[in-house]
Amino acid sequence: MELILEKGYEAVTVTDLINRANVGRSTFYAHFTDKQDVLFSNLDELSSLLRLAPASRPGPLFAFSLPMFEHLHEQRRLARALLGRRGGSAVMARGEQILATVVRDELLAAFPPRSTPPDSLDLVVTCVVGAFMALLRKWADGELTATPAEMDGAFRAVVTPGVETAFRR
Repeated sequence: MELILEKGYEAVTVTDLINRANVGRSTFYAHFTDKQDVLFSNLDELSSLLRLAPASRPGPLFAFSLPMFEHLHEQRRLARALLGRRGGSAVMARGEQILATVVRDELLAAFPPRSTPPDSLDLVVTCVVGAFMALLRKWADGELTATPAEMDGAFRAVVTPGVETAFRR
């Protein structure tokens, strides 16, 4: 995290990681293939946070939203390092992949498959993920100042009606 804040993700090297962690090169490679593997192993842990409300259980759409905003608020430095301007495109792409899986699962649980054409589902997932990630990035960079509840409220107020309309056509 410190290296990303100092240099930006793209500029961080395996040598930087080894030196900062004070481990040998062989120890590093015994556990990870490259710097992206280090990052992704940590990002994948977030998928459990995003799935706090399983899709099989009835509830509001996008149940991941408030817990995610709360978690990132508690981990502001980490959020700024990973999601802010210095986080890098690989971080955002992996976050989008993880979030897209969660959103797709929620939508399939909320709307019967016969009312969810695959093309429509892909479009809606892309829109929802794009909106959420844009909010996260601006919030992480300090361009938006709001509480986690306010961020969640704004996201849901804008996105949920559009999603419901898209699947009721």
